[in-house]
Amino acid sequence: MIISLLYKVARKLLSVPGVLLRSDTAKAAEVLVLRHENAVLRRQLASPVRYEPADRFWLAAISSLIPRHRWRQVFPVTPSTLLAWHRKFIAAKWDYSARRTRTGRPPPKAALKKLVLQLARENAQWGHRRIQGELARLGHPIAASTVWEILHAAGIDPAPRRTGPTWREFLTAQAHGILAVDFFDVDTVLGRRLYAMAFLEHGTRRLHIAGVTAHPTREWAVQQARNLAAALGTRMETLRFLLRDRDSKYGQSFDAVFEADDMYVLLSAPQAPRMNAHRERVIGSIRREALDHILIMNETHARQVLAAYQRHYNEHRPHRARNQLPPDALHQPATVHDLDARKLLRAQVLSGAINEYRYAA
Repeated sequence: MIISLLYKVARKLLSVPGVLLRSDTAKAAEVLVLRHENAVLRRQLASPVRYEPADRFWLAAISSLIPRHRWRQVFPVTPSTLLAWHRKFIAAKWDYSARRTRTGRPPPKAALKKLVLQLARENAQWGHRRIQGELARLGHPIAASTVWEILHAAGIDPAPRRTGPTWREFLTAQAHGILAVDFFDVDTVLGRRLYAMAFLEHGTRRLHIAGVTAHPTREWAVQQARNLAAALGTRMETLRFLLRDRDSKYGQSFDAVFEADDMYVLLSAPQAPRMNAHRERVIGSIRREALDHILIMNETHARQVLAAYQRHYNEHRPHRARNQLPPDALHQPATVHDLDARKLLRAQVLSGAINEYRYAA
């Protein structure tokens, strides 16, 4: 607006001497144009001539003092370029786009879009209207059509899925009722092989190392199952499935211990460790964090090492599946803001193979 006003005032002021002294004014204008062109060239000797908006403003304004048939000889640009500059200045005068206000519904905030996508990912059976209702309950009033647009733009079907959950979603929903069991071997310093039985609760990630023996028989396995059932007590009522492989050391008597508590025994397919992935992972953690760093002397030593690791695993070791909480922890610890005022204590487990850290009270 200001530029167009200045341009109009400049043209009016320059037209005054043109009326009084038509011939002399034209020559003087040509001199002014040539002087300004020289100034532009001196400013850009090392590069091609580029006219800034102020240069275009001046040349377009002074063109009214020079006859149009002499523009080609006087001005350093073509007449069409000069006229284009003039049209641009005039168009800027009537341009109201900067003052135009946005109409219609404002776009949703990025945080709200993220929340919509989070609800859609975590609840595959929810449609866009169900998500809209949950957002309204959380205090975020939003139109159902807006939720539909957000889901559609993210490549998510706004309608609920009718084909049922995936295996991952099904196992996650059933995790609190699954108990997995497996054997793993422990080699002593003299090459003797021992066998340990480990139970893992999928829901809480709680580890139970039942025992260690050099001769894992069916009777020994049944006794370890009975010991676990007695140790869990009433917590056995929360478990619904026992997941194990097809090892012959289990047998019908082993399954009967858990079936007596209304649990179903699920058998994994042969040579399919991923069907019991949580069990394979915890055994790998036992090896990487404890057994690979300690020379096991005998059965007694193996029981001591595994018992110490079980306590560390259940009471201190964080787990991503539990929001970085140990299996036996119920709540997140209080946030520490002043690190300098707290003293950090280190407790060594298994002679320093594992370190545990706590703040002094």
